[in-house]
Amino acid sequence: PRTMRGKFALRIFSLALAAGCVAFAPQQHQQHRRPPLMEAAAVSAFQLGAPRGLPTNATYATSGGVGVTRSVRELGLAEGLTEVEELIDALDSRRGTLLASSYEVPGRYARWTVGFADPPVVLSGRAKDFELRALNDRGKVLLGMLSVALKDDDAVESLELVGDGGTSLVGRVQDSSDAVPSCEEERSKMPSLLSVVRACVRFMYHPDEAQLGLYGAFGYDLMFQFEPMITPKQDRAAQRDLVLYLPDDVLVVDQRENTAWRVHFDFSFCEPGAFQVADTAAVPREVLQSSQSSLTSLTTSASGGVDEEPVVDKGKAEAGRDMAPGEFSALVDRAKEEFACGNLFEVVLSQQWREAMDGATPSDLFRELRTRNPSPYGFLMNLGGDEFLVGASPEMYVRVERVDAKLRVETCPISGTIARGADALEDASQVRRLLASAKDESELTMCTDVDRNDKSRVCEPGSVNVIGRRQIEMYSRLIHTVDHVEGYLRPQFDALDAFLCHAWAVTVTGAPKTWAARFVEQFETSQRAWYGGAVGHVGFDGSLNTGLTLRTIHVKDDVARVRAGATLLYDSDPQEEEAETELKAAALRDAINAAKTTKSTTKDGSSSSEDVAAGVSEEEAETSVVAAGAALVPNPTAAGVGKRVLLVDHEDSFVHTLANYLRQTGADVRVCRFGPAATAALDEKTLDEKTKPWDLVVLSPGPGRPSDFELSKTIDRCVGAKIPVFGVCLGLQGIVEHFGGSLGTLGAPVHGKPATVKKIQRSTWKVFRHLPETFDVARYHSLHAKDVPSEILVTAETADDRVVMAVEHASLPLAAVQFHPESILTNPRNGLQILANCLTNLQYATTTTLDDDDGKEVTAAAATPAAEKKDEDSLRRPPTTDALNAGDPEQKQLLLYD
Repeated sequence: PRTMRGKFALRIFSLALAAGCVAFAPQQHQQHRRPPLMEAAAVSAFQLGAPRGLPTNATYATSGGVGVTRSVRELGLAEGLTEVEELIDALDSRRGTLLASSYEVPGRYARWTVGFADPPVVLSGRAKDFELRALNDRGKVLLGMLSVALKDDDAVESLELVGDGGTSLVGRVQDSSDAVPSCEEERSKMPSLLSVVRACVRFMYHPDEAQLGLYGAFGYDLMFQFEPMITPKQDRAAQRDLVLYLPDDVLVVDQRENTAWRVHFDFSFCEPGAFQVADTAAVPREVLQSSQSSLTSLTTSASGGVDEEPVVDKGKAEAGRDMAPGEFSALVDRAKEEFACGNLFEVVLSQQWREAMDGATPSDLFRELRTRNPSPYGFLMNLGGDEFLVGASPEMYVRVERVDAKLRVETCPISGTIARGADALEDASQVRRLLASAKDESELTMCTDVDRNDKSRVCEPGSVNVIGRRQIEMYSRLIHTVDHVEGYLRPQFDALDAFLCHAWAVTVTGAPKTWAARFVEQFETSQRAWYGGAVGHVGFDGSLNTGLTLRTIHVKDDVARVRAGATLLYDSDPQEEEAETELKAAALRDAINAAKTTKSTTKDGSSSSEDVAAGVSEEEAETSVVAAGAALVPNPTAAGVGKRVLLVDHEDSFVHTLANYLRQTGADVRVCRFGPAATAALDEKTLDEKTKPWDLVVLSPGPGRPSDFELSKTIDRCVGAKIPVFGVCLGLQGIVEHFGGSLGTLGAPVHGKPATVKKIQRSTWKVFRHLPETFDVARYHSLHAKDVPSEILVTAETADDRVVMAVEHASLPLAAVQFHPESILTNPRNGLQILANCLTNLQYATTTTLDDDDGKEVTAAAATPAAEKKDEDSLRRPPTTDALNAGDPEQKQLLLYD
């Protein structure tokens, strides 16, 4: 203004703006003006955490009088995804945040990505101290606006603008550690670092602004501000309790709607009594490294800026874990003492692992996790000071959305965990086990009861409901049971009340929550830092979307820290609980090592992996192991290479699935119907008369009885031609009858029924080699082997009622099973291994050298039909290894044993 009249007009205008009465746009941005936005935003459909949709260019005033100009640039989906990848790379060196939901569950989670780099302002805090720091010149403009929000707030004890030109707002919240709220429902209103967040949200509030807000991480120690009666055991001087960014340029990708956009914000404000409008529009953006600031003077109060991290000697970092093996198990026993006397119902204990980064970057880790473990709360955050959070959290912490003019609060407590299977069939079996677990059901029940209690503090009576019970969610290595709980906030409470009332979730603390937190403080050997806290977005529209900080890699000073916990109950098994933490941490530790390997490959063009150097793919290496820590076993997909198999079809409905399994071993398989076709195949001659046309004949399942298919003639032909035989169901029954046994009928048929099979003696022909002592199978039969002849050995039976499930000839390479190795109810890994064992070990040979199950070599001549004349008792009785080493020489020539 150049005249008194102009100054007066500006004064009137600034007062109106501060009151939020008008929308304000600087003169140079009038082209972005849009009709006024709605004063109330009522969303009738659940957003599931996803963006509300493509916004429009607009100019509006927040409730505190800040003029906001929003400029939107629509992107194609491919362009948006490309910019996401560029942002991931940028966050290795520039401050910012990427939040990515890559896991979709109807009614719970949608897929979306939101992120930014180079934000103008960061809010950080530790205990009662906080700092709003300008990271560039645009941030300096914003600090002047935010100071108005904080200087008169009752929760703020002190506030000082420091630094050259005002680069930091340093303050302290009121000490409320000795204060007692008039009612527990008001505890979330007590002064804390969240009071600073609330003041900023209140000042910047507009009901229709979906993208603008504070993004970042909340540390575990915030709990001590909500529950001051818990005293931290360890020194927390080096750990920030929150780091939140206020961005001015946000990238959004909504995979649900296949849309993407970038939204740019400019801010303007005129403080009452001032004669100059503060405006960011004329201030350019700057690209800075995370360790840099365009503001050369970052002086703060005498105590130092909260956002400054202490310098750590990187050379002293070392890999390892904070608990020795077995130490966690001992703590489980200690916790059970608390359960026994009623001090605790459940408690969540955790342990930490450390790995050197060895050149891997946070972006490498994020991409590994995103590929390996899609999750609803994936994130990559550069917190400054060489500190990063990289995670793939499976669990919502608190989500608040406006629905029909009310604030709906949701949580999804997770408790109940089991390892993933090798494929969908094993997964289904694991899901059944998990749902049948009384212990896991108790865990989740208690978690949900505590969660409902947390909501009842702030929600409308009768609005807290369990809307999903023990639902299954699957991640890369784990299967979880999940409940889904909702409530509607009472009018006097906001999203931050809901956030604080759940601090922290029972799934990372225990119950009663305060006592459990004390137990954690007493017995965990290192501070949790960010673990068990939350990551996400506090919206300036009153919404909130946060995930628990689980499955997270905390990178600081080139050391990656991984923490994993387990929910403990009175009936917990100590070793199993420790194993659960190791399993949870394994996915993250593998991702770290994979990122390091990838980085090594990128640098020198070759992989450092021994498996790859040896020409073995990761998948092949994995399938060569029965279970973690088990001895290496032959690859079943190579057992049939170079071998021919005749599968005799007895009019069965599963024969081609069985053929498919056999082909997976690499074998050349021909399926022939019983009768003339099978007879002709058995009579085939090879060019070399010394070579048998078939390495194995498989007798398929089928309806009826063995005599309906003249099975005995087929077996005679095979024995005469010295062709090994493997029978399935009807095939077993035919072998038993052929050698003089008889069949019985079950009291009730078992068709498509599961059963547990138990090995009862070692197989001469190693049919069950590399299988566990008991395993689950599928049964489809009503006939069974009742009287077994002397030369037939029973090698397996049902675990409950001892029905014969597997037999073999004592001296001839003939074996059979009464279950279906190809069924979906039989673990396909076990089914394939059985067939591979038959192809490898069922053979007529002059001399065979095989290693036993202990890895020792056993040399013996294979059986011939003449062995049938031997004493029946000696054929039925399985000799020991000592008998082979020192016993009857003839017996050693006749029999092959493990």
